[in-house]
Amino acid sequence: MKRTASHLSALVLAVSSLPAAATVPANASGTYSIDKAHSEVGFQVRHFVSKVRGSFGDFTGTIQVDAAKPEASRVEFTVKVSSIDTNEPKRDAHLRSADFFDAEKHPEIRFVGKKIAPAGEGKYDVTGDLTMRGVTKEVTLPVAFTGLLKTPFGDERAGFETSLTLNRKEFGISWNKALDQGGFMLSDDVTISINLETVKAKSAAAASAN
Repeated sequence: MKRTASHLSALVLAVSSLPAAATVPANASGTYSIDKAHSEVGFQVRHFVSKVRGSFGDFTGTIQVDAAKPEASRVEFTVKVSSIDTNEPKRDAHLRSADFFDAEKHPEIRFVGKKIAPAGEGKYDVTGDLTMRGVTKEVTLPVAFTGLLKTPFGDERAGFETSLTLNRKEFGISWNKALDQGGFMLSDDVTISINLETVKAKSAAAASAN
């Protein structure tokens, strides 16, 4: 379908009308895949007295939503370590090396949800196993459902976002440099922010109708 200016205006208006943490509607149930072009996986870490920000450009995942029984929903998410980007090629190469992520031996960061619990309107605590640099630890992601709509292009989209702080040393990422006046070049804590726009898979009946 050709995307006209009026279609785009309608989509922008629909998205802007969504509340920050919408209630999951009954028709939200289904399997959603990530639209990578409209999603983001970012991080930031303190460097000396400022913060360095970066992102991962290659990631995939599925979210199986059960609106009637949210605790039965499922989440799987994978990030390709080689896609790290801090806007500085030499630093990115160092981050891929054995000093940090060791991308050659551990090419993926993976999260597999095990338990979902409601945590307020449109909010959920998603507990699962996070594997990074060969180390797996249980973490809980505070996830907000940011809305569901049918676009002018005929697909259904749902939004999700989360942010959390991890201690990188707990995953074996411990490289640092001591400073002469005390302290270290990098902080141990890293803040991760994930914003996802996802597309709902069409049912077999709907797919055949098209």
